[in-house]
Amino acid sequence: MMVFLIMAGMTPNFYFFMHGTHVHHLNYGIFLLCLSGGYGIFRRPTGLAAEITAFIYGIGLGLTFDEFGMWLHLGGSYWQRVSIDAVVIVGCSIALVGYVNTIKKWESRHTAAFFILLVLFVSFARVLWVVGDKLGSMVGPTLEQLEISSSP
Repeated sequence: MMVFLIMAGMTPNFYFFMHGTHVHHLNYGIFLLCLSGGYGIFRRPTGLAAEITAFIYGIGLGLTFDEFGMWLHLGGSYWQRVSIDAVVIVGCSIALVGYVNTIKKWESRHTAAFFILLVLFVSFARVLWVVGDKLGSMVGPTLEQLEISSSP
């Protein structure tokens, strides 16, 4: 939301520029991943410190994968569809890994819930694909123009 507000001129430009180069937030994410990952490996926090470390790691992961399209293609427009897809895939993967322990206690009711969730996930992916393409073709040129006009 902040990107839209900044590009529309409705809020101050909080982007960080270094010698005329826009430092994208994936760089902040990479630093947060490095710092929290290193702290987690070398200090092995427990309790509240472990939760805060995991929270900071999650923020870094979100900031990094939000601009996945830019680091996959090494540049390009901020509005790349592959970034949205990457965030959805990473989020779903993390959710699946988070529930791996429940497989040990699998019951028949879980099978029904699994298939319902699978149908919902496939339906959501289809809607996201169709709407994303149509929305991208309708709004994409305007967003690209806003991006160009907000650059220093």
